[in-house]
Amino acid sequence: MAVILTIVFVVAFVALLTAGSAVKVVQQYEHGIVFRFGQVRRGDRLRPGAVRPPGLTVIIPIVERMQKVNRQTVTMNVPAQEGITQDNVSVRVDAVVYFRVIDPVKAIVNVQNYGYAVSQIGQTSLRSVIGQTDMQELLGEREKINLRLRAIMDEITEGPWGIRIERVEIKDVSLPEGMKRSMARQAEAERERRARIIAADGEFQASKRLAAAAEIMSQDPAALQLRLLQTVVDVSAEKNSTLIMPFPVELLRFFDRMAPAPKPQPGGEDKPDLGERLAKAEEELAKAAESGPALQSTKDVPPVLGLDEPERKAPSELSGSSTDTPRGIADARPSAGETPGKSAGDSPPE
Repeated sequence: MAVILTIVFVVAFVALLTAGSAVKVVQQYEHGIVFRFGQVRRGDRLRPGAVRPPGLTVIIPIVERMQKVNRQTVTMNVPAQEGITQDNVSVRVDAVVYFRVIDPVKAIVNVQNYGYAVSQIGQTSLRSVIGQTDMQELLGEREKINLRLRAIMDEITEGPWGIRIERVEIKDVSLPEGMKRSMARQAEAERERRARIIAADGEFQASKRLAAAAEIMSQDPAALQLRLLQTVVDVSAEKNSTLIMPFPVELLRFFDRMAPAPKPQPGGEDKPDLGERLAKAEEELAKAAESGPALQSTKDVPPVLGLDEPERKAPSELSGSSTDTPRGIADARPSAGETPGKSAGDSPPE
């Protein structure tokens, strides 16, 4: 009797263990892949019941075996990769990859360890992208590089492996120390250039304001005196030892009015001043342009009074220059004893 009870107890225990191994629980973020005699597919089609949804499920002990696949988004660091950019700059870049399983059967059957495979694909793709871009693009256009990395990795993993690359981000770009110093000098020079341009623009605007203020103050002489007094007040408020002696402009004008007029030069008329001569020259040029065609040479330009005409010579100079009279003109003059208006060969009237 005792032997029979022992046998029954052993059989019940084995049955309980078998039933426990047949009942499985699949979590909400998982999917169960059931292998029946090591098979998931029948021919080219997936076997019914090969993929178990989340919840309580039962498998046949010894005949079937279930493997769970996590379908959560996995964050994986890509180790830093050293490479040379397209413009021959040595850089060190590391990144992070976000991926998840969208086809559990492919992720289990087609690749041995999909996590390690994604890590290797990330490293090789990162090296390839570094060699195809320049340093400026790598530093300033990271979003574009991230999209390119994602496209390269997703093309390899999604179709054959059933893994979707959701996002790829470049974490850090390490540059050589010499390149960092060069970039710092470039940025400093750019800031200095902007500062000089802004200062020059300020000086230009200030000069325009000062010119406008001078124009307004020149219309009223009293404004200059008020401005001078205001300057004296500003200087005296500094408590320094500077002594300012205002000198009125009207005093200079008084001396100018009291000065004797310049005497006219002997032997000629007073020459007009430069302003009058220039005005007269402009009038003559305007008349010549209206009356006749355009000037062909510099000889056609009318003379400017006081500038182009030679100075009038004194009477003594004119009398002294009679020796230079041409021979033809000297022969035409009447000699002594001849009546002016008659030639030597004419006979007296009868």
